Order: sequence, then C-alpha cells, then structure tokens
Amino acid sequence: MTDERAELRPPPAAAASTGPVSNALIRVTRLHRARAQQLLRTVGLHVGQELLLMHLWEAGPQRPTELMRVFDTDSASMTRSIQRLERAGLVSREPDPEDGRATRVRSTPAGFELRTVIEELWADLEVLTTAGMSDRQRTELLVQLGKAEQSLIAGRQSAG
Repeated sequence: MTDERAELRPPPAAAASTGPVSNALIRVTRLHRARAQQLLRTVGLHVGQELLLMHLWEAGPQRPTELMRVFDTDSASMTRSIQRLERAGLVSREPDPEDGRATRVRSTPAGFELRTVIEELWADLEVLTTAGMSDRQRTELLVQLGKAEQSLIAGRQSAG
C-alpha cells in the first residue's frame, strides 16, 4: 500500500466516535493486513497462508477439521486454503494412519524451505508496525491487546 492510498482514506465516520477503540483497531488491522499482503506477495502467498504453514511446521501433520478449529474458520474456507497451498506445492495431503477415511495436511519440503523467508517477512512487518515505539511501549501494547483479546473471547462465549 502506498502512502498516497493512506492519504485517500476517508476520515472516521461520526457514528464511529461511539467506539473509538474498535474504530482504531479496525483501521490498524486493515493497514497491517495490507502491508502483510504486500510482503507475502513477494513469495507468492496470501495473508493467512503463512499462518497455516507456521502451524504445520510446529504441530506437524493435522486433519483439516483440526485446522478449522485452530483457525476458527469453516470447512469451505479451510479447503480452499489447503488447495491453494497444495497447488503451490507447499503442502500435501496424506491418509490419516489412525482413520483411513480421514486425511492429514503436512508441509512439503518446499513449504519448509519458506520458513526462514517467512520469519524474515514477519520480522520486517514487526519493524514496520512498531516503528517509533520503545521496548516498553511494545510490551504494553502486547499486554493491552491481550486484554482486548480475552474480553472478546469472553464476550463470544457468553453470547454463544
């Protein structure tokens, strides 16, 4: 995203003034996602695909149903993500040794080869995101975002 596009961003709507934290989070999330997409595009990935690869690198082969639970997504979205990564040669499916009817998704050697590059891209994104913040401010931001996350989880559980 160019600075020019950021300048063309509409000002916050008056209605959003009743939720300034939510409004700020949405604006920051949208900008963060756009910058992440810009970086990931250099290795042919879309936002979220790197998270799936990261999870497979750490957890090993997983059933698609487990991936749906971990990423809190539906079957169709997870299937599309897996298919795209499979077409790119970054993941493959294999029979589940515990249940012949099920499959497991695993990173391929080509997927593992992207690990260092993706970690570097994430480090670059971190620098871009926190530029101008002190170590203390970054730590406090993480604490406050963690509290917001817990509030949203608690609210979802009580609403569900």
